Amino acid sequence: MLDLLFYIFIGIVAIQFVYYIVIFGNFSFAKLQPTNPKKIPVSIIVCAKNEAENVAKFVPLLLKQKYPEFEIVLIDDSSNDNTLDIFEEFEKNHSNVKLVKVKNNEAFWGNKKFALTLGIKAAKHEYLVFTDADCYPETENWIQEMTSHFTMKKTIVLGYGAYEKNPNSFINKLIRFETLLTASQYFGWAKVGKPYMGVGRNLAYKREEFFNVNGFIDHIKIRSGDDDLFINQASNNSNTTICFSKESFTYSKPKTSFKEWFTQKRRHVSTATNYKFFDRFQLSVFYLSQISFLILAILLFVFQYNWIAVGSICVARYLFSWISLGYAATKLKESDVMYWYPFLELVLIFTQLNIFFSNLFSKPVHWK
Repeated sequence: MLDLLFYIFIGIVAIQFVYYIVIFGNFSFAKLQPTNPKKIPVSIIVCAKNEAENVAKFVPLLLKQKYPEFEIVLIDDSSNDNTLDIFEEFEKNHSNVKLVKVKNNEAFWGNKKFALTLGIKAAKHEYLVFTDADCYPETENWIQEMTSHFTMKKTIVLGYGAYEKNPNSFINKLIRFETLLTASQYFGWAKVGKPYMGVGRNLAYKREEFFNVNGFIDHIKIRSGDDDLFINQASNNSNTTICFSKESFTYSKPKTSFKEWFTQKRRHVSTATNYKFFDRFQLSVFYLSQISFLILAILLFVFQYNWIAVGSICVARYLFSWISLGYAATKLKESDVMYWYPFLELVLIFTQLNIFFSNLFSKPVHWK
């Protein structure tokens, strides 16, 4: 029986090697390729609901972008605070700001996708760049960096949405590690020709891609997923590329408590159940291999089965995963979290297991 468990253990580690080195490695070990700046007119899309404080701080940063021609489409999704008033002031004082006011609609009440659809239709330009109301670009060259990856064929650009660092917070390190791991996954799969998701904090696409799949209509009743479900449906090997230059990053404030972050991740995980079959399968295989590796390693050590071989395999597994994620972390300016890697991974694995069982028995709260 222990012999069988040992061979299964070897198989699990082999699966992890394929993920970390072959698939994620396509991004981790990739060199940043030079791109030519474009001068295509673009529309920045920002949807906000009760985000007065954030939009007052961050919309001015969007207005300072160094780019020849762009507009900012500000969408107020029936806010109850001063968001609309602030948006109206921006529209009044800046000729390249367009305001879209969304009133409560009985059929789509509280659905961000309905608000985004109105904003996308109102946009003047064909090329769209998306960020969230609580996000801001790393530099004044954000638009230029994202749009430089557009070509005649590449009409979807996946960017990196980072979180601000708090060196004294463990939950901050955990959130950023999870964000790093997720980015390594969706960038890596995009590089091998199987893009499956993007993040609305930093995303760009040509408007025709939106209409090619009839917008959000196939998942309009699912409250979340205006970014990942759309990309899961619209992206393919031919039309999708990635942007990971440091000047292209956006940042936002992460949750400050484990409870808040746990609730947020429950929403994200529940949305992923609507991905295409292959994407659900590959994600399931990866996370099952994570938990199986831990369980089998513990069992083999407890029963003192060939501990030298088991220990060597464990060391090799942590070495190749550490190297892969370490290279990715350097690219994404998250190197500091890798000092905590084994422990952060352990906490994340059991958190994801908790999320899975929590979602089995109750539904997560979505955009309100």
